[in-house]
Amino acid sequence: MAELADALDSGSSRGNSVEVQVLLAANMKKLLWFVLLAAKTYAISVSPETAEQIGAKIWINECGGALVGLTHWGENENFPSLGIGHFIWYPAGKQDRFVEGFPPLVAYLKTQKAKIPVWIQTECPQCPQCPWSNRKEFYADFHSPRMKELRQFLYETRHLQALFIAHRLEKALPQMIESLSPKEREKITVTFNQLAKDPQGLYALIDYVNFKGEGTSLTEQYKGQGWGLLQVLQLMPATSKNIIDDFIASAKTVLTRRVQNSPPERDEARWLKGWTNRLETYKTP
Repeated sequence: MAELADALDSGSSRGNSVEVQVLLAANMKKLLWFVLLAAKTYAISVSPETAEQIGAKIWINECGGALVGLTHWGENENFPSLGIGHFIWYPAGKQDRFVEGFPPLVAYLKTQKAKIPVWIQTECPQCPQCPWSNRKEFYADFHSPRMKELRQFLYETRHLQALFIAHRLEKALPQMIESLSPKEREKITVTFNQLAKDPQGLYALIDYVNFKGEGTSLTEQYKGQGWGLLQVLQLMPATSKNIIDDFIASAKTVLTRRVQNSPPERDEARWLKGWTNRLETYKTP
C-alpha cells in the first residue's frame, strides 16, 4: 500500500484528493481480502484426541512404534533424532541446514508441566545443545541410565509430543503464504483447508510438516529448491477429484527432486523408498 502513502504525502489539491479516494478504495478491497483470508487461515484446530491418534501413526512412521526408536542417530547425520517425531537436537558446533526441533519441544513440555529429566535441566537448562558430540559417542552411551531415562521420558510424553506437532501445523499456513502473491495465497489456503477438513488429509498435513517442515526455511533447500509442505501444495492442481492422491503424487515429486538436488556424499537416494512408503500411509485410516 505504499502508493497510498505517497498520494497522501503529495498534497491536498482536488486532483490529489481524487487520486487518494481511488487508491483508498482499491486498498480497502485489498485489506478486506486479507481479513477474509486470515479468517480462513486460522480456522484449523486439532483436538487432543485427534492429535494423539495421529501422533501414534507418526511414532510408527518415524520409530516403528518401538521404544528404542525414540532415541536415534542416523548415519551420515551430525545430530540425533529424538521422540515420536524424531526431533533434531544439535551438538555444539554441529548446526546444519535442518530446523532444530528438540529444544522447542522441551520448552513446550515445560509449559505442560511435564517432568523433565534432571540431567537435561542441569546440563542445559535452556536446552541449547546436545550432550553427545557424535554418533559413536551417542551409541556408546545408548544403554546408560540417562539414555534409558530419556527414552522413558519420551515415551511417557508421547501424547504431548503429538499436540506439539499438531500445534506446529496450526501455525504453518500463515508462515507459508506470507510472501506469496495474492493469487497463490488463495490457492494454497483453499488447498490446505480442503485437506484439513478430511481426516486423512489432516493426518497427511500434520505428518508431512513434521516429516519435512513447512518449506519456508531458506536453509532447508538444495539448489534453491525446498521440499516442505509449501512446495507440495504449490505443485498440486488447483482443483482435484481426489485430493489425497494429488497430495501424495506432489509429495513424491518434491522428495524425488530433493534427492536429485542433494549433495552426492549424503546418499539420500537410500531414503527415497522409505519416504514413498510413508506417503502411501496417507491413503489408509
